[in-house]
Amino acid sequence: MDIIWIGAAFALGFAVSRIHLPPLVGYLAAGLILSAFNYQPGEMLKEISHLGVIFLLFTVGLHIRLKNILRFDIVGVGLTHMAISAAIFTPICLAFGYGLEAAIIIAITLSFSSTVLTAKNLERRNELGAFYGRTAIGVLVIQDLVALGLIAYTGGGAPSLWGIAILGVPLLRPLLIKLLGQVGEDELWMLLGLGLALGGAYLFEYFNLSGELGALLAGMLLASDERADKIGKKMWGIKEAFLVGFFLEVGLTGFPTISGYLFVGIFLLLLPLKSIMFYFLFIAFRLRARTAYLATVSLTAYSEFTLIAGVVAVSGGYIPAEVIVILGLLTAISYAVNAPISMNEETLWKKWQTWLLRWERDVKHPEHHTVSLGSAEYLIIGMGNAGRAAYDKLKEQHKPVVGMDIDPERIERNINEGRRVVYGDIQDTDLWLNLDLKKIKSVMVAMGNQEVKANATRTLRTLGFKGLIYVLTMREEEAEIMQEAGASAVSIPIKEAGERLAELSASHNSHDE
Repeated sequence: MDIIWIGAAFALGFAVSRIHLPPLVGYLAAGLILSAFNYQPGEMLKEISHLGVIFLLFTVGLHIRLKNILRFDIVGVGLTHMAISAAIFTPICLAFGYGLEAAIIIAITLSFSSTVLTAKNLERRNELGAFYGRTAIGVLVIQDLVALGLIAYTGGGAPSLWGIAILGVPLLRPLLIKLLGQVGEDELWMLLGLGLALGGAYLFEYFNLSGELGALLAGMLLASDERADKIGKKMWGIKEAFLVGFFLEVGLTGFPTISGYLFVGIFLLLLPLKSIMFYFLFIAFRLRARTAYLATVSLTAYSEFTLIAGVVAVSGGYIPAEVIVILGLLTAISYAVNAPISMNEETLWKKWQTWLLRWERDVKHPEHHTVSLGSAEYLIIGMGNAGRAAYDKLKEQHKPVVGMDIDPERIERNINEGRRVVYGDIQDTDLWLNLDLKKIKSVMVAMGNQEVKANATRTLRTLGFKGLIYVLTMREEEAEIMQEAGASAVSIPIKEAGERLAELSASHNSHDE
């Protein structure tokens, strides 16, 4: 009965949210508990799980340009990390009695990091377009391509020779962009997104390729077009609902034997090693310490592709069937471990910052930008709809203004429209230490993420900024948090719009009298 897993997911998701953990931890726990009672999921849950991943990767693709993935540092980190991980993990697998080929296959699958979890964490922070976000996703794409090769080797089948026709798919981009300009109704935006996601997945599966990769590339066809954000927003609710099925299914893989628990325990202890390797490889490839740290936190978990590739290897007779249960439990626990770390990554950064910065190389970093605010007196942080409106209004009044954003594509769009916008990670203390704010009279923070806004406001005050800080908020309780962090004033657009509407109504009625 489907109502059972829906009810269990809600109950456990609600329970963990009360202790400030992401609901996905509750969904995983619900799956494990149902598994303990021998609950057997139906085809509906499996299909929902699959569609959840398809929709998520499509929305991730909306924020990715191919040129931002095929970089030397991304390819280098991705391949080197997998090679070192497999070399370390293979002897451990051999020690558990697996044959050499089986041990190598299991070791390779355990070198992958979770695309789903990373994408959700980046989406929560609204930083899929940030440099570290694009770096993490790029590494994951490299891993996913290796996973496809492993699937082909173990019985998933080699891609069809006709699959070369997929290389012509980018030629459809001009038609899709033209179609975007013709869509007006909200429900059509959602249907267009669902159709493209499912179409990309089906096309790749038809040619014996990964449907997940097809959905990702379908989203990438629309990347850099501002209207792509609208599609992502319209799909958000459906995607989140379907992903509940994915996390439940991971938990439902069940429980292993005693030796399996030992295997899970050892590889959970090795999870920090995966993180350490990622951090120092990013440093070796000239990334800044903070960028390396944020990308590493995003990649600290085992992958759903561990299960996908593992199932194919089992069906081909390359690894024993009981391995899937072990990999499922290991993946589920790694997700639960990653959740609180990701939620508190800024707190952990401040605690370990001095030690982490010690390893940063004294070279020009790929994400290095010399930030100068020039003669600006007004700084707008976050150049989305609200930020652009504020910028244009100040410009009309001939005020010296400059914008700042973490998303290079959004920066590029604003520059093309005639606005002066610079790159900056507002939670990076180094940015404010090296930025001359003497001429700045007012900072306006026009962003959505509450934690990011509060941290940035607090940092500015801690470093001695005496000017005005205005923060855009959506809720009154959020406004109180911003004022405690040091905001001079807050703007609550919905409340202000309601009050203005009441004033207009009262004014109109008084004139009638």
